[in-house]
Amino acid sequence: MSNGDDLDSVFKALANPIRRRLLDAMKDGPRTTGQLCEAEPSLDRCTVMQHLKILETADLILVRREGRERWNHLNAMPIKAVHDRWIAPYARQAVAMLADLKTRVEG
Repeated sequence: MSNGDDLDSVFKALANPIRRRLLDAMKDGPRTTGQLCEAEPSLDRCTVMQHLKILETADLILVRREGRERWNHLNAMPIKAVHDRWIAPYARQAVAMLADLKTRVEG
């Protein structure tokens, strides 16, 4: 995750609630494509595969084939990159502002 284009694909992938649910389904461990299809019963297999392709392109999942099964593994590193680039700096600023406010109120 070295440039904005990489993060753009991550943001695009995370923007869709179906893809976020698929990632949530992989939080506790890898899932086969069949298991992910079962987790999204309102979608056909082709649609689930299209969502998985976007997640794979954004490097949010790693795919391993084992015989006829396709195992999808969550790759949290791009999410950490988003956190490090966008969330952590803003959180530090917010905490500093709260500490300053506390000092003013108590002082």
